[in-house]
Amino acid sequence: MKERSQRLRKIRELIRENRIESQEALLERLHDENYKVTQATLSRDLKFLKVGKISDGWSGYYYALPEDENSNESEKGLVQDMHRGVVSMEFSGNLGVIKTRQGHADSVAFALDKLNLPEVLGSVAGDDTIFVVLREGVTKEDLLQTFRERIPEIGA
Repeated sequence: MKERSQRLRKIRELIRENRIESQEALLERLHDENYKVTQATLSRDLKFLKVGKISDGWSGYYYALPEDENSNESEKGLVQDMHRGVVSMEFSGNLGVIKTRQGHADSVAFALDKLNLPEVLGSVAGDDTIFVVLREGVTKEDLLQTFRERIPEIGA
């Protein structure tokens, strides 16, 4: 099974590029793309992405992504993922290791990427560990200050 962040990206792409009218149709398209996902998981993913159904005005409804994916509500969900998952952080120069609860690294790394923190160049997630690379000239203290400002719940 492909990782959650990949699946969420694919769901966004499918909804953005196609007229999808039902979960069954979306599930079928995901299966066609080799994403083995259940209806219950898809339902949770759609809720997480804040996907809604909108009327086309004459023949029915179709799925649509929120107009502002960087809204406060979306950011609150990402912050909650960080809060729920992060256990510890350690850095050596511009390289960092974030330990998470078992199975949370993927959603925490996804949140880290979606928050578009200017200090973070990129991340790679395992099951309970995330490898983080800070941008050139950025220190651990810079990142922790941003965490304190935007994600105070994780107690950085």
